[in-house]
Amino acid sequence: MKVAVTGASGFIGRHVLRALSRQPDVEIVASSRSASPVDPEVVAIRHVSLDIATPSVDDFEMLGRPDVLIHLGWAGLPNYRSLHHFETELPRQYAFLSSLLRAGLRNLFVTGTCYEYGMTNGELAEFLEAAPSNPYAHAKTALRRQLQFLRANQSFDLTWARLFYMYGADQPATSLYPQLAAAAARGDRTFAMSPGDQLRDFLPVEAVAGAIVELALHRPDSGIVNICSGAPVSIRTLVERWRTANGWSIGLDLGRYPYPGHEPLAFWGSTRKLHALIGAETGQSAA
Repeated sequence: MKVAVTGASGFIGRHVLRALSRQPDVEIVASSRSASPVDPEVVAIRHVSLDIATPSVDDFEMLGRPDVLIHLGWAGLPNYRSLHHFETELPRQYAFLSSLLRAGLRNLFVTGTCYEYGMTNGELAEFLEAAPSNPYAHAKTALRRQLQFLRANQSFDLTWARLFYMYGADQPATSLYPQLAAAAARGDRTFAMSPGDQLRDFLPVEAVAGAIVELALHRPDSGIVNICSGAPVSIRTLVERWRTANGWSIGLDLGRYPYPGHEPLAFWGSTRKLHALIGAETGQSAA
């Protein structure tokens, strides 16, 4: 089986490549803007330079006519409120994916976002209507709907994974865990953060990558699937766990920053569908 991964040089992409490398009889094609190797830990892999901003009619051939595409690429993050997401990125994304599907791709896996649920508190299950409240989530929702319309004329399998929060190696420096680690390494006395009582759903990135690979390779055409822990945890509790696990003595300056305006106060994902598809081993907490 040949599996292509777009956005392979990103945080999630690197871990997906590692998870794929542990699968038997899988030929991996890693796509990013640069053709240079994206992960020295994964050597049995072909690297392709491909930019969806400058598409080619030969993109499917360049990817080696894969049996499966795991599509992780999306530009413009982490600015979720930028109009770029639906003014520029959405048409680029659809043009790229629809071109591959018309060229012969039959199994497509795309990562969406928990923000597609909008400002809804509580447990979020896949049967809930999408209600995006920021440009990024709106563009992701629109792309999913465009692909569903395309299926009326083009036969292909589609899995849409709504990702919640994750942490781990190679995470962008602007994320919570790297910011805390950097502050502790500098010897800062305190770490400035929000009040910290928001409830979120965190999962180690290795578990996220494992679920992506399992769904893409072994559970095609699964529709919308949450990839999450199903275990709500407060941001303060999470930070305190990280602090204890690493032996950091840094204090917490709670309430320095306001609550983020683009997400509800308390939400987490339902894992019922994920566990029904691939089992409960991915439902790891953020402990």
